[in-house]
Amino acid sequence: MRIVLFCENKYAVDILHPIQQEAQSEGGNEVLWYVHRKKIPDFPLKHEAKWTNSMQEVYDFSPEAIFVPGNIVPYYLPGVKIQVFHGYAGEKKGHWVIRHYFDTYFTQGPHFTKGFEALARKHGDFEVLETGWPRQDWVKAHLHAFDADKQTLLRKYDRKQIVLYAPTFSPKLTSLPFMKEALVELVHKRDVLVIIKLHPLTRPEWVEEYKELAANHEHIFFMDDFSVAKYQLMADVMISDTSSVIYEFLLKDKPVITYRASNKDIRWKDITEVSQLCSAFDEVLTDEESIRQRQWVVANYDPYLDGKVAHRMLEGARDYIRRHGVPRKRAVNLWRKYTSIKTFGWVKRR
Repeated sequence: MRIVLFCENKYAVDILHPIQQEAQSEGGNEVLWYVHRKKIPDFPLKHEAKWTNSMQEVYDFSPEAIFVPGNIVPYYLPGVKIQVFHGYAGEKKGHWVIRHYFDTYFTQGPHFTKGFEALARKHGDFEVLETGWPRQDWVKAHLHAFDADKQTLLRKYDRKQIVLYAPTFSPKLTSLPFMKEALVELVHKRDVLVIIKLHPLTRPEWVEEYKELAANHEHIFFMDDFSVAKYQLMADVMISDTSSVIYEFLLKDKPVITYRASNKDIRWKDITEVSQLCSAFDEVLTDEESIRQRQWVVANYDPYLDGKVAHRMLEGARDYIRRHGVPRKRAVNLWRKYTSIKTFGWVKRR
């Protein structure tokens, strides 16, 4: 099967990489990454994967399946167009909007499957298959890969736990303007190290503020790595706001504290004042109700920590092709065509 991994934004690399690895492990597949030229000027997998930033080359590759963790894919590309999502934050604007670019949606768990099956019945032009989220395959393979790093860090600084601060970048939703003093108070009053990992799209002025904060405090670290996944595995508690990483952390059965989260169905500890951070930290470590709520999230948002998500996705793509053939293009209205061409340009069609 000829597969395109459609990587418009940098966060998509971690999501799609397990699909590449599974396709290579199977054998008989050919994988091409589309990498957006401006948004990802330095592709992290450039030395180990076949990739291009030319949409013409993607079209000429004649894909049979295109995996997309974003909202849009060029309608004129051949291949079954598969939405694999960029996270779990169903409360965010646009998560449930059907833009008609996709032939099928591969959902993370029962909560999402139920919602998109209802939308499929309403619109009648796409399918839904529950597979789990591909980044969970990486989690399964690396559950204990960073245990030694964590213990080395805790011994070096004589601390007991690691707290990950991973806020969203959205100016309307982020806790970044309010959290600095509270993080300083936390490391002074509790036996913790704080690791700051900001979203790649965070405003540059906020990035500089938090780099300076870390430079001036021994037990606060600013991590400029590409991925947050390693630090999710190392951390004992996470602090955030309204971000999909909340669910990723809860799915590891670890406690989360948010600041004024906009979620409608909050199943973790949310605080309304930053002065509540230390007491919230003490509460979430042992609160039985918090544990039960996390287990509900695991069962409903993504119960597939079996390392076989990418396998199910490839099988799902093949099954779609067996039943429908390989689509030559996606039928969309004039506005969707215009948006697609404006975003990704045009190609010379055969």
